Amino acid sequence: MQAAKPLFDYPKFWAECFGPAPFLPMSRAEMDQLGWDSCDIIIVTGDAYVDHPSFGMAIIGRLLEAQGFRVGIIAQPDWQSKDDFMKLGKPNLFFGVAAGNMDSMINRYTADRKIRSDDAYTPGGNAGKRPDRASMVYSQRCREAYKGVPIVLGGIEASLRRIAHYDYWQDKVRHSILMDAKADILLFGNAERAVVEVAQRLSAGEPIEAITDVRGTAFVRRDTPEGWFELDSTRIDRPGRIDKIINPYVNTQDTAACAIEQDKGPQEDSNEARVVQLLPNPRLTREHTVIRLPSFEKVKNDPVLYAHANRVLHLETNPGNARAMVQRHGEADVWFNPPPIPLTTEEMDYVFGLPYARVPHPAYGGEKIPAYEMIRFSVNIMRGCFGGCTFCSITEHEGRIIQNRSEDSIIREIEEIRDKVPGFTGVISDLGGPTANMYRIACKDPEIEKHCRKPSCVFPGICDNLDTDHSSLIQLYRRARDLPGVKKILIASGLRYDLAVESPEYVRELVTHHVGGYLKIAPEHTEQGPLSKMMKPGIGSYDRFKQMFEKYTREAGKEQYLIPYFIAAHPGTTDEDMMNLALWLKRNGFRADQVQAFYPSPMATATAMYHSGKNPLRKVTYKSEGVNIVKGERHRRLHKAFLRWHDPNNWPMLREALKDMGRADLIGNGKHQLIPTHQPDGDGGYQSARRKNSTPVGSKKAGKPLLTQHSGLPPRASDGSRPWNKDEEGKAAAYAKGKKRTTKRQPNIPR
Repeated sequence: MQAAKPLFDYPKFWAECFGPAPFLPMSRAEMDQLGWDSCDIIIVTGDAYVDHPSFGMAIIGRLLEAQGFRVGIIAQPDWQSKDDFMKLGKPNLFFGVAAGNMDSMINRYTADRKIRSDDAYTPGGNAGKRPDRASMVYSQRCREAYKGVPIVLGGIEASLRRIAHYDYWQDKVRHSILMDAKADILLFGNAERAVVEVAQRLSAGEPIEAITDVRGTAFVRRDTPEGWFELDSTRIDRPGRIDKIINPYVNTQDTAACAIEQDKGPQEDSNEARVVQLLPNPRLTREHTVIRLPSFEKVKNDPVLYAHANRVLHLETNPGNARAMVQRHGEADVWFNPPPIPLTTEEMDYVFGLPYARVPHPAYGGEKIPAYEMIRFSVNIMRGCFGGCTFCSITEHEGRIIQNRSEDSIIREIEEIRDKVPGFTGVISDLGGPTANMYRIACKDPEIEKHCRKPSCVFPGICDNLDTDHSSLIQLYRRARDLPGVKKILIASGLRYDLAVESPEYVRELVTHHVGGYLKIAPEHTEQGPLSKMMKPGIGSYDRFKQMFEKYTREAGKEQYLIPYFIAAHPGTTDEDMMNLALWLKRNGFRADQVQAFYPSPMATATAMYHSGKNPLRKVTYKSEGVNIVKGERHRRLHKAFLRWHDPNNWPMLREALKDMGRADLIGNGKHQLIPTHQPDGDGGYQSARRKNSTPVGSKKAGKPLLTQHSGLPPRASDGSRPWNKDEEGKAAAYAKGKKRTTKRQPNIPR
């Protein structure tokens, strides 16, 4: 993997003399107090401005400030006119536009396409403070406000919509958001490297249209530049029977090699892309090869080509071997440079060590911002995930390479929270990130890692080349909980339990010291069909972890609970799969309070399955494996009903479905039957039965498995993360004890 210029090695812009601001200004009055006559860069965001490293605008703003630039923030502007976009004046360099920490459509709509009543990134949790497709609307208003000012698009929404993508809400394939927003350049991923380089080059007088060589960027161009070799994606992974094509890597001057290529038969593996040996040719280098994906017009009208393009894109996500890609949109090309080089530990420390105030901007007064309330006592220790779950978009955004902070940097942040954050009671609510237990875990050999194209390091099993040593994380936990003034360190990020069981010492440490009564894990399903499409481990891994959890809980003399959750209606799931999951839930005594249905987020592999009915995890052809897709409100409701098999409101639908499936034998009052024959009068029977059978896992009275499973979580954010919400944890606890408690749903914050 090529070296990248460190973030802290750039020369500082002249405005460094102003020093860091207490808060990045949101008004001209604040600019006047700072002595600024103008902003060099203005960030427009769909979230309220919280000066905390869990919020994108704060990280990017503080990083650019550290480079010497004067950075202003326009948070949740009134998008009905250009007025709000002019309140800080004209930026000297560019507008940075982002929808916020979540895709604006996922933020506003549920998996059933219903409008949410709240927004956790808005003061008071009030909905309606950002438009649909906020990146596009904000870009348009910035252009109206100040023509000629470059628009740099970034954030999760832009990152996951950078290519022609299926849009769940319109049920169609849309253009790259770069085309629709008419921005000058798009930065995908966490974008620290890209935004610093773009800002530095613009400040040096380079025009925005000339900046075409920055990794982690996308832009529009008219043709392939001289010196580049263009490779059609169908030559890498053929989507169907097509005419014989000469291997483009063959040196056509070598007649022997050319003859060998011509003599090859048409047979090829129907499931996997054929690996070709590249013959020496000094003109063809990875750095100057671009893969041409099927055009927008083609993928829009051909779901198989859409799945093919999605597969090729995911094969080009490793920064060590990824090539540039290009996709035609009408008369222009959208060019995608390879992903950014991951940040080093020193750079991660630099980014997280910037002078964040760690609280919301004073302009909000005492009004609470729910997303901030959830994360203000948490610490992000790493980025990235090599799990590769197909319904999750972390790979497309943060990447598979784990980027770690140093132990000293993490400890300093905990001390800062202890000493500076109002309301701290001694409890750190989370040490984690996209996952809880991938800190400092990586491939054993950097050379192998650089060349790997596997979408997951832990599916279908843990790769032999993956170092699963948890010792660094154990040491971090021990050092953190020994800090003066820290009473408890909780782990609330999603635990990769199939990885955790490789280190019994880690599981013991976690269970003994870092579970706040409840530990959430995500089996997602029990059946191999949907699990194989999710790229999740079999239920046997869950059983193994559960045994370890219960063993170490007993040894610690504690009463603690596993809270698994599951997904309904995921691609690859049949009605029989959901029936078997419901039977497993009943057999193991789980009663889900709320359930999550599959949410097709832009660019995810599972979304490509949903749209195309094909499986991009294997080679895509017109005759290749089909995937069972759950579409339509009634069918999705049925799958959710199987997860809530115990709710009498679902029994009529389940009775009808079981009869249609030829499984009427599961209707009755027997121990091994799923639902009763008769409907109870009113709701009282259900409530009393729920309370009667709600002895929690680990209960010293019953000694039984957990009988109440709570998955009343909001949908995953676009990057796939789903950190635990303390209100929801309390709800689960009260529910497990047979006490009804209601809380308002709060979306999670991706970190």
